[in-house]
Amino acid sequence: IQERARQLPPQRSKIWTTPIYSSLPSEQQMNAFKPAPAGTRKVVLATNIAETSVTIPGIKYVIDPGMVKARAYNPVTGMESLIIIPVSKAQALQRSGRAGREGPGKCYRLFQESEFDKLVDSTVPEIKRCNLANVVLQLKALGIDDIIGFDFMEKPSRTAILKSLEQLILLGALTDDYKLSDPVGRQMARLPLDPMYSKALIVASEFKCLEEMLIVVSMLSVESIFFSPREKLEEARAARKSFESSEGDHITLVNVYRAAKECLEKSKNANAKEKTMEKALNRWCRENFINYRSLRHACDVHSQIQGHVQQMGLNVSSCGDDMVLFRRCLTAAFFLNAAMRQPDGSYRALATSQSVQIHPSSVLFQKKPDCAIFNELVRTSQNYVKDLTRIDPVWLAELAPQYYATED
Repeated sequence: IQERARQLPPQRSKIWTTPIYSSLPSEQQMNAFKPAPAGTRKVVLATNIAETSVTIPGIKYVIDPGMVKARAYNPVTGMESLIIIPVSKAQALQRSGRAGREGPGKCYRLFQESEFDKLVDSTVPEIKRCNLANVVLQLKALGIDDIIGFDFMEKPSRTAILKSLEQLILLGALTDDYKLSDPVGRQMARLPLDPMYSKALIVASEFKCLEEMLIVVSMLSVESIFFSPREKLEEARAARKSFESSEGDHITLVNVYRAAKECLEKSKNANAKEKTMEKALNRWCRENFINYRSLRHACDVHSQIQGHVQQMGLNVSSCGDDMVLFRRCLTAAFFLNAAMRQPDGSYRALATSQSVQIHPSSVLFQKKPDCAIFNELVRTSQNYVKDLTRIDPVWLAELAPQYYATED
């Protein structure tokens, strides 16, 4: 959306353009709901958030390109792709319904009627295009043993189910005969998280750094914390550097969360009211180019998960500044997501042997560590690993001997 906005001709005094997409900060999203200045036409550049999530007043015309950017998960490679595909008929009808909700309107589709007839009727259900590990874990916790034969409303592929079972065994949630393990599997099933995040919290309790891992899991569970507007790119980069850790993105997220909490504590110590405290946090976010809505969501997720782990009797302790201990803990938890630098400067994801690159958004993008663990493997223009932390490769065999031999 930002790219398209930059391509608009500079001489457009009678057209006011404003974007709207999910990761855009709330105050900037609100521009789309404001009336156009006198004598100008408002043009909203939107992702498919405008299909059903929001209703923008005053829209009379919709221009539908007939495409959508969608996430798809490949269970064989463990890679999530962000791909551009044709919309479904249901989506096209939703888009046309945005036109003229308050009066007469028109939808202009940038494709022929014959192409519309070829579209699938509805969007592919999410269960057929996502990682099923948590679904399988919850079914196991409910006492359902035959996952392959389970009567899903929309049955996922056999490969996707088998890969999820394999992952859960490696994480220790299931035994070798596909039974729910005790206590690890039962503990993981109690947490409303991706199984790898659940395992990370349990491991962190043993490493005595659960406080830091709670922060990381909460921050990774929401939209991107950092916001870099094109017109203030250098300012945003400078602000981000104050939080960056040379060890990687996970510790950087811990630094952001701690700084935000410190901002709230200062307001609290000044006996500020809750509304004033939130205003102070919002201002701090703007000054540091942090997405306030994402940060607030992360705080809510943190409170929810902390309640779960305390009910489970896990000890929420901190490793303080001992980030070597924390990096070892991350290795023990995310050992399936490890990448090693190759002689040509690229990286190899050890679990799948895929060639990958460090995503430009990572603080390790220019640092090129010999070995790192990552949060996710995604494909956009290339195969990228995102949210990385530098590790010692020896730790893999030491902390995950069930998966790595010493020579690896």
